Amino acid sequence: MPLRRLAALTLLACACFPCPAQNAVDLKPTAQQVDWADLEIGAIVHFGTNTFLDREWGDGTASPQVFNPTHVDTDQWMRAAASAGIRYVVLVAKHHDGFALWPTGQTDYSVKASPWLGGKGDLVRMASDSAHKAGLRFGVYESPWDRHDPRYKDPAAYDKFYLAELDELVQNYGPLEEFWLDGAGSAGRTYDFDMITTRLHTYQPDALVFADLELYKYADIRWVGTESGHVEFENFNAVERAGYVRWRPVEADTPLHRDQWFWHPNADSTLKSVDELMEEYEATVGRGAQLMLGLAPDRTGQIPSADVARLAEFGARVQAIYGHDKNLALHLQLEPEQEGAVDGDPSTAWQFNPGGAAPTLTVHFAQPTRVDRTLTMERLNDGQHIEEYAVDAWVDGAWKEVAHARAIGHKKIDRFPALTTTEIRLRILAQSGPAAIREFQVFDGEGAAH
Repeated sequence: MPLRRLAALTLLACACFPCPAQNAVDLKPTAQQVDWADLEIGAIVHFGTNTFLDREWGDGTASPQVFNPTHVDTDQWMRAAASAGIRYVVLVAKHHDGFALWPTGQTDYSVKASPWLGGKGDLVRMASDSAHKAGLRFGVYESPWDRHDPRYKDPAAYDKFYLAELDELVQNYGPLEEFWLDGAGSAGRTYDFDMITTRLHTYQPDALVFADLELYKYADIRWVGTESGHVEFENFNAVERAGYVRWRPVEADTPLHRDQWFWHPNADSTLKSVDELMEEYEATVGRGAQLMLGLAPDRTGQIPSADVARLAEFGARVQAIYGHDKNLALHLQLEPEQEGAVDGDPSTAWQFNPGGAAPTLTVHFAQPTRVDRTLTMERLNDGQHIEEYAVDAWVDGAWKEVAHARAIGHKKIDRFPALTTTEIRLRILAQSGPAAIREFQVFDGEGAAH
């Protein structure tokens, strides 16, 4: 994009209001947030006038005539996404240049003024239909900043215009998994976020709102703070701003191409390697966050073949390392109350209460086994309660600590130098309330990848 969310937007949007006393320990996610977390990988698609002008930031002056893809294939987009393990796709329906990818009735600056399909095309309809046909969930991005429409200079008039466009998006394209609010370019501007989110949820009550962390009153998902595809911190989902506590899981957005959200003629030279994508996966999904990959169709309207191949390679690598059949702890015999953590089924769990000795789950291998990482999932339906844990392996007749951290959250991948062991264990060292482990999995990732 790049998606720079400016603090000025958030400070203006979040004016003083009464904040009820809350305790993060007691905070629980909504059912929609729990369900969304299990999707783990999403995609955001950038396609518009910028695609045809070799640029990332449009200024709103581009003629609609430049938008003329020769062979739009949204089914191909979704097949490529699904091959990478992507479970939901957000389409940038209107970027900062103001050009709408659907035939909005609110402005002529849209696909209906382009030569594509004789002005009869609707990218949002095509993408929504293709996503649902492919078994993927769908969402939209409608930029608050509009560099084209003259009404932007009049906040009241523009709010009315924005809401009218929002009405079209939320009423005509089926269920929306996610709605993106991007604060780029909005320094010094106040939007009517109360009305925007109220209107959204009137028609899409289950849609989750993505926004900058500072928009604590309005959003359900928070930005990670960079576009690097990395979570650099212990990921606790409950966040507090100005005394207002909310459950705000992290979504880490990063493009498939280095520093490019839209397609460019040099795209083949900027495509990330599988190793880079795996590093991003382990630093996002593997740290309890969501990975949001940026996809960019080219001027034909298709995902380039190199990108298609790379997405499939990435998905295959994830399965080669973390696939169900690669879990060395799967179905090993444990105490009956702990078996839910090693059965490969995240709907079951090992539950335990605070107090007394540290809850410990020990996996025994039938023979010495090479391992180099563990994957742990906390059950978050009743909140995030594990505050410290360790992983130990039995080496040379003694326990050796191989991982030690605070948060587990939705999913935590802990990597360590490969070792051979007959036992590996998870110890819960601190918790704020009753907790449960959905899965404790063990892998030889380097061995599986080669």
